[in-house]
Amino acid sequence: MRLKQKTKTVSGIPTASLPDIIFMLLIFFMVVTVLRQYQGLKLILPEARKISKLEGKRHVANIWATKEGVISIDDRIMEMNQVRNVMYDKRKNDPQIVASVKADRQAEMKLITGIHQELRKADALKVNYSAKTRN
Repeated sequence: MRLKQKTKTVSGIPTASLPDIIFMLLIFFMVVTVLRQYQGLKLILPEARKISKLEGKRHVANIWATKEGVISIDDRIMEMNQVRNVMYDKRKNDPQIVASVKADRQAEMKLITGIHQELRKADALKVNYSAKTRN
């Protein structure tokens, strides 16, 4: 009579320590990973490559904007809400008028956008943005 062997050998990978290994790897990657801080968008302001000069100064309204937020139209300092009325009157007197916007390099874009919106409301759609040539 032959006896049968009752024990079977099971070959496998023990998974009892697998969660410990996973958590150790997770902690390792959390400690080693370097997160970059958000530094905002890098803006490259446009510069003119070619400048065309306005033909005459007769039909031009010069609008100056400073980095402090001061707006001047033809050497008269005014607030943002006055730009629409002044440019509407100028456009009514001279339909060919061109608004020439000149701003400091450090002027906020919010100020330039506000001036542009006020010019639209005054129906002064001929706008020239003045710039310096690139050296």
